[in-house]
Amino acid sequence: MATFKPYIAAKDVKTREFTFRAIVLGVILGLVFGVGNTYLGLKIGTTVSASIPAAVLSMAILRTFFKRVSILENNMVQTIASVGEGLAAGVIFTVPALFLLGEKPEPSRIFLLAALGGILGVLFMIPMRRYIIVQEHGKLPFPEGTACAEILKSGESSHSKAMLAFIGIIVGGIHKACSSAFYFFKEAPSWIIAPFQKTEFSMDCTPALLGVGYIIGARISALLFAGGALGWWVIIPLIRLFGSGDVTIYPGTVPIAQMSSDDIWSDYIRYIGAGTIATGGILSLFKIAPLIGKTLKVGFDELFQGFTFNKPTLRTDRDISLRWLLLGSVAVILTLWLFPGLPMNFLTILLLVLLGFFFVAVTSLTVGIVGSTSNPVSGMTITTLLITCLVFVLLGWTERIYLIAALTMSVVANVAIALACTTSQDLKTGFLLGATPRLQQIGEIIGILLPALTIGGTLYLLDKAYGFGSAQMPAPQGTMMALIAKGVMQGSIPTTLVIVGVILGLLLEMLKLPILPFAIGLYLPLSLSTGTMVGGVVSAWVKRKEKNSSANDRGVLAASGLVAGDACTGVIIALLTVGGFVAADGTGYLPDWSSLAIYGIMAIALGWFALKPNAYFASKK
Repeated sequence: MATFKPYIAAKDVKTREFTFRAIVLGVILGLVFGVGNTYLGLKIGTTVSASIPAAVLSMAILRTFFKRVSILENNMVQTIASVGEGLAAGVIFTVPALFLLGEKPEPSRIFLLAALGGILGVLFMIPMRRYIIVQEHGKLPFPEGTACAEILKSGESSHSKAMLAFIGIIVGGIHKACSSAFYFFKEAPSWIIAPFQKTEFSMDCTPALLGVGYIIGARISALLFAGGALGWWVIIPLIRLFGSGDVTIYPGTVPIAQMSSDDIWSDYIRYIGAGTIATGGILSLFKIAPLIGKTLKVGFDELFQGFTFNKPTLRTDRDISLRWLLLGSVAVILTLWLFPGLPMNFLTILLLVLLGFFFVAVTSLTVGIVGSTSNPVSGMTITTLLITCLVFVLLGWTERIYLIAALTMSVVANVAIALACTTSQDLKTGFLLGATPRLQQIGEIIGILLPALTIGGTLYLLDKAYGFGSAQMPAPQGTMMALIAKGVMQGSIPTTLVIVGVILGLLLEMLKLPILPFAIGLYLPLSLSTGTMVGGVVSAWVKRKEKNSSANDRGVLAASGLVAGDACTGVIIALLTVGGFVAADGTGYLPDWSSLAIYGIMAIALGWFALKPNAYFASKK
């Protein structure tokens, strides 16, 4: 590879980077994005990248209050801020499973598991960086990391783009308050289609879904919608058609004739979706097996050099010392093993280290290929959990304590995997800009602490206000983890339904379609898929009208604001609900069609803001 020249020269040691103001702002934004993505992930099963909106907000805030702000300071802000989103993804995919099984960990224990898993993820990424980010530069695109670097380079002097994010936050917050606090209109209207086996059409008309749909784009949104449509408009009507009578079919507990569409989805469709998700995750690993092998070899070679590894001379090639990697990893492992009350024996810790290091390598590679949105983090976590549960079953460890141990281990592993995903994108942005990797890695570790401290309380708040597994807060990955772990340990998984999901995933692979988005749509309530699809349609409309990427960038910023405003307001409303100031549920004053009308107006407004003439933005500097 030809010598790469970053935006800021490697020999430049005067440009400000690791400053107090950058750290404070990054930590604050990390907390906001962490709380917002906790709500979003529990509601729709996905999170959105915080890097680009954090970078834009950083440029606007620092340049408003300070002079001579460097691009590396702004990069440090987005590096620290993005940790909140990664940590939220790791925790909300797994910890709710413990809630659902009646083993709620204390907030202090959630903090410990999240913080240690996050630190492990950052440390395990260190020996991967030189190969995946430096040596493979030009081969692995790292879409979000590259886009963030371009936005930081091109938007240093523009305040108008940040205004789009702020407008989105305000609109998202107002809409959420009107639908979920004042109940002017329904958040998720639905209609029963009686002639079609009483199936259901529903749409979650929330700004967060509109924003998520725009950000992930039309193709992924369409696959999500297709999965939901297959489950709710094909399989459920067929189950109703052939399930008439008084026979109860496992795993259901009442006859199908007495079930609503939601009941059929919960008792049958989700197992099919779980099988498809697992298939997608495993197949994605097979596709990149040669690269995984090379990545692990490079990582282990560098790791075992340990104390003899020569310190790089260039600033842009300096990582946290491998001495600290080894010592830090050992300290984390010993804490997990010896900390009072944690149900993790030596074998569980050993599996955590081996599977954790393997999947950190895998996720840092796959995120470079497909980006954060399509990265099968949940598939890797399911695989980790399945392997652990199967090992326990082979050893005869099927008591409840081992079930909780397997899930607790998966919390730490999933946080490590999610943080590796975030860290690799951030380090790619830093590589392109000329940042110091060691300072970015230290910033990531600092950014872990505050979100980890608050995320446990947020989980308790949302569970008390809405209840995990409910229509308002489905916690899809958490419920799936609980189903899989309990089913494997107790031998009660409805294998036919899971195998149907596996075959469906294989058929999608034969058609060369992305499996995971389709599988998640099949696994989620229909209202979430339909709401997301609207955002995808707006994204396609903007890209068709304006070929210039700047229009889509403006749309992404406005959409990110909608997500943040909706999600953070939702957490505030949950707090008011627990305090008794807001009803947990209410009937909208306006008719159901008004929710669709307001959602449509908001979608058109999002497209209009994205397509505003460049001349307007050029005048707002």
